[in-house]
Amino acid sequence: MHVLHSLPKWEHPDLIVGTDTSDDAGVFRLRKDLAIVNTVDFFTPIVDDPYVFGQIAAANALSDIYAMGADPVTALNIVAFPKDTLDLDVLGEILKGGAERARAAGAVVVGGHSIIDQELKYGMAVTGAIHPERVIRNVGVREGDALVLTKRLGTGIITTALKRRKAPAASVRAAVASMISLNKAASGVMRKFRVHACSDVTGYGLLGHTYEMADGSGVTVVLESAKLPLLPGVARLAARGYLTGGCKRNRTFLDGKIAVAPSVSKDLEEIAFDPQTSGGLLIALPKEAAPRLVKALRAARITAATVVGTAIRRRKVRVELV
Repeated sequence: MHVLHSLPKWEHPDLIVGTDTSDDAGVFRLRKDLAIVNTVDFFTPIVDDPYVFGQIAAANALSDIYAMGADPVTALNIVAFPKDTLDLDVLGEILKGGAERARAAGAVVVGGHSIIDQELKYGMAVTGAIHPERVIRNVGVREGDALVLTKRLGTGIITTALKRRKAPAASVRAAVASMISLNKAASGVMRKFRVHACSDVTGYGLLGHTYEMADGSGVTVVLESAKLPLLPGVARLAARGYLTGGCKRNRTFLDGKIAVAPSVSKDLEEIAFDPQTSGGLLIALPKEAAPRLVKALRAARITAATVVGTAIRRRKVRVELV
């Protein structure tokens, strides 16, 4: 048995969501009408501008709170900084960017922690608040549900091409705009519907997060490759091989757990595996309500909102990309 599988399982009468189903955040009940939602995320820079990097990292950390249907309340900065090779002004710009996104989310940055490290890293630990009976988990998808995605795909591929100075300016602008965009509005719209499950699409890519939702819900999800919303230029970059190491790891993890139809183009397949930074929400709800959700999301200027899949009776694999 892997050592991580032998770690003790936490049990508590007020622990609503723990680690059992790879949910986006933990949820702990404080009283009958209030629970706190806890999450943490940090990573190395994926863009050159330190202020923009701070915005992206903060939006990415805040996203887990929104996926649970909660509102962020406080945030703590997490910093690893190479003080001997980078000026402290760089750190200042990163923290300013993070603070700007936290403020836009309505959260208060109450402090943080930093260490000296050879490689720059930044992120946040975020606490949100929610009524215990309104928590939206990543499990609960039902047979017949439609799945709606709220952001375009391809941030990993585009930022990989950016590091090699091969990404078109239009692709970079669109990816950055998507990554700094909060899922606040999407979460607010989602809460007005009878949603069965939700997850934000991040490091495991669309296929990985869909797998977690399907596996924990006892269904199979069929994703339609032709309906996937894509960032501009990403298909061409994927075809040229600008793939992340995370994409390959996602393939390895999902081997035998998903199926990709031979008719799916190679570039769309790679995009579906692509790890996303500050990706959109993947929302499962009754099929008949999905068009109204998409319309409401687009009215809230979430123009990428699209029905991308359907849940069916469980088959051998948990996700089919067709």
